[in-house]
Amino acid sequence: MLEIVNLHRPGLSPVSLRIDDGECLALMGPSGSGKSLILRAVADLDPNEGRVRANGDERSQTPAPLWRQKVGFLPAQPGWWGESVGDHIEKSDSVLDLLHKLHLPDESLNWPVSRLSTGETQRLALIRLLAHAPKVLLLDEPTSALDEEARKSVEALLKAQLSNGVSILLTTHDKKQANRLCQRIFHINKGVVTEAFS
Repeated sequence: MLEIVNLHRPGLSPVSLRIDDGECLALMGPSGSGKSLILRAVADLDPNEGRVRANGDERSQTPAPLWRQKVGFLPAQPGWWGESVGDHIEKSDSVLDLLHKLHLPDESLNWPVSRLSTGETQRLALIRLLAHAPKVLLLDEPTSALDEEARKSVEALLKAQLSNGVSILLTTHDKKQANRLCQRIFHINKGVVTEAFS
């Protein structure tokens, strides 16, 4: 469960949200509207004010590295610091299972980062995140660079996460994707968040 109370920072008006266990909430809006600002603020990557709690743990009382293990953030453009994929993802049975579910070969862990396509980067970064088993996922357009088959595999994986009680806050430009994955949709424009009602 993720609780956000009066979260704000420059460019973002105060926002309060609650995402229950196994619930996905979509955040939609034009580019530059503040979607990524919210995710980065919740992950405590940028200066911000407000209260955030994940599964009973207060962000203000949790060391930043531990917070980011509990609340996993996938940026739209994931960063890589080592030369190979294996420098970032430790091989394990669960990781191999994730690779197979996203139609990536076992040897992709040995690939140099420099050879990755944008879509491979996106899927491998998701695997890197899920390997730490966070109970809350902050996903910034996680399928923006994927073809239809890869998108479907990622969405199936996210649905499995939801069925295991993970809470997801997802930004997307794809209304159909939001309807497939999410129970609620919020819109953001110029840093102001409002719930969308059908």
